[in-house]
Amino acid sequence: MSLGVEVAAPRADPRTELRALAHPTRLRILSLLTGAPMTAADVARELSMTHANASYHLRQLFAAGQIEVAGEERIRGGVAKRYRYITGATMPALAPDPDNEHLADRRAVYLAMAAELRRRSGRMRYGPGRNHVTDAELWVDPDVWTEFRATVMAASIALHRAAQPPRTPGTVRTSATMALFEMEPDG
Repeated sequence: MSLGVEVAAPRADPRTELRALAHPTRLRILSLLTGAPMTAADVARELSMTHANASYHLRQLFAAGQIEVAGEERIRGGVAKRYRYITGATMPALAPDPDNEHLADRRAVYLAMAAELRRRSGRMRYGPGRNHVTDAELWVDPDVWTEFRATVMAASIALHRAAQPPRTPGTVRTSATMALFEMEPDG
């Protein structure tokens, strides 16, 4: 029974947002919440963790503005919130930082993504048409770079919108890890 509650957390401090994203478990939770709104109990069952642990991670993601309350349900005399991923939510844009104050937090997010990629690659299915890998360090025209980032962002949003609840009949389990960034010039 949905109570129709639509509540979003206020925008968090960029460092809080980055720290919330810099955890492989939270990245897994965001993936789950892309396909369907879920309660802490749902997340706990799907990821084989305690309800308390799932609730903790959901609170961190909510405070970081990465998920929103999609509704509430009465369950056994209590009320359980259902959360969903905010499609298109991204790492926070930070103001120019000449002292690289936020660089460590941003790198922590990429390290969490790398850890999650290592976990997922252990479940990779092999065969024609099942995967694609691109790893490149390139020098390109700034306009090409801007257009490419926009194309990848649009594809990422389209993939998120197409996501279904875990184990939906007729779907395949997939992994998509995208990290695009400009690099400092050499030396």
